[in-house]
Amino acid sequence: QVQLVESGGGLVQAGDSTLLSCAASGRISSNYAMGWFRQAPGKAREFVAGIRWSGGSTYYADSVKGRFTISSDNAKNTVYLQMNSLKPEDTAVYYCAARLGSYVGDRPGQYNYWGQGTRVTVSS
Repeated sequence: QVQLVESGGGLVQAGDSTLLSCAASGRISSNYAMGWFRQAPGKAREFVAGIRWSGGSTYYADSVKGRFTISSDNAKNTVYLQMNSLKPEDTAVYYCAARLGSYVGDRPGQYNYWGQGTRVTVSS
């Protein structure tokens, strides 16, 4: 089992930056891929960014490319999502997710473990 706990977020203004953290515990290892997803009210959960615990490439949704950065600190078992130039349309609950294997999927069904989510509200 893998446990994921997100932190960060809150209320920010458009153009601001904020950092989300996801602390992983349990059977997490380098053979996992991590993803950040978000779900806005009335909308489906969507992929935001992904990374392998073992390092290497990062992956982003087109809507956040150039503004968001995903990174990991393996020593701390923590994955981060640095969010810059925030827009009101970034308002959502953000979820951290983990899947066994090195493939970084972009669909929620591909992930085995989920955090409880953290809300980000961007005011205009």
